[in-house]
Amino acid sequence: MDEGLTVAAAAAGYFVGTFPTADLVARIATRGRVDLRTAGSGNPGGLNAMHVVGAKWGVLVIVVDIIKGVVAGLVGWLIGDEPGAYAGATAGIAGHIFPVWSRFRGGKGVATSGGAVLVVFPIYFPIDAAVAAIGALSTRNTDLAIFISAPIWVGAALAWWLADLPNL
Repeated sequence: MDEGLTVAAAAAGYFVGTFPTADLVARIATRGRVDLRTAGSGNPGGLNAMHVVGAKWGVLVIVVDIIKGVVAGLVGWLIGDEPGAYAGATAGIAGHIFPVWSRFRGGKGVATSGGAVLVVFPIYFPIDAAVAAIGALSTRNTDLAIFISAPIWVGAALAWWLADLPNL
């Protein structure tokens, strides 16, 4: 393993993660009249975009943020193989949450995490998606669904790891 390549993969993943999807989509959708950081929940993410500028725009933000997680992981993989994929995907999530361009005030990283999981943990992705969907449908509250599904995901991932099941 080349640590320099892993660091380069993390740097590239972080840069990909900083792409301000929700900010740009909100500006386009409202011709610059709405800043998601001052509207709705104040979070520059897909759910706030959905509530503030409309469902189709919010879905666009979520889809692009998922793609952002995928790209961060794949770029990391291209640079540093499997360790690079993990570093790039993780740094992509960090870049989404803490973008240098926005004074480290970004989104929550939920959709970007989903994209990262798709790259570095593809076997588990359907389980992750099912837990999130069941949580959202049963609570009808996306914030609560995320709050419930996140620890379930972490617990299941830990169990997966302890059982020594394959990730990639």
